[in-house]
Amino acid sequence: MSYIEVSYPKRRGEEFYKMLKEQLELYTGGERDQTAVLANASSVLAQAFPEANWVGFYLVDAGELRLGPFQGRPAVTRIGYGLGVCGSAWKRCEAIVVDEVECFEGHIACDCNTHSEIVVPLKSDGEIWCVMDMDSVIPSHFTEEDRAGLEGCLDRLLRR
Repeated sequence: MSYIEVSYPKRRGEEFYKMLKEQLELYTGGERDQTAVLANASSVLAQAFPEANWVGFYLVDAGELRLGPFQGRPAVTRIGYGLGVCGSAWKRCEAIVVDEVECFEGHIACDCNTHSEIVVPLKSDGEIWCVMDMDSVIPSHFTEEDRAGLEGCLDRLLRR
């Protein structure tokens, strides 16, 4: 299957997230290999969010988060429980939207150009098995609508 370019609505609302869910299903649905699913999901997300300078996944592994498939510059490979935005979202068991990463205590800087971030934990059988992390060079880029939209798209599609 070859990639077909889609034009997402400029406003990230209901229509945007409906299209994103369809694209995620198209490129991940039916695949059982976790790496393949997360690799294609990170690519779909990067296409949908062109303002994002990094998007990817960290997988829970032996009490820490281990870098998984992503789009963007090289990143930290391991993050401890409760550390940074990703580790905090894992510890809190909830998505976190950060308007300005420099104001988030304990932020782990991978790209000095990043201003805002959103992290969404993914659960399987009630347990967090990975987190989706997305960064943007634009301050206050992610909203609560993005949090809800991404939770709805990712929770149903990316289960192990």
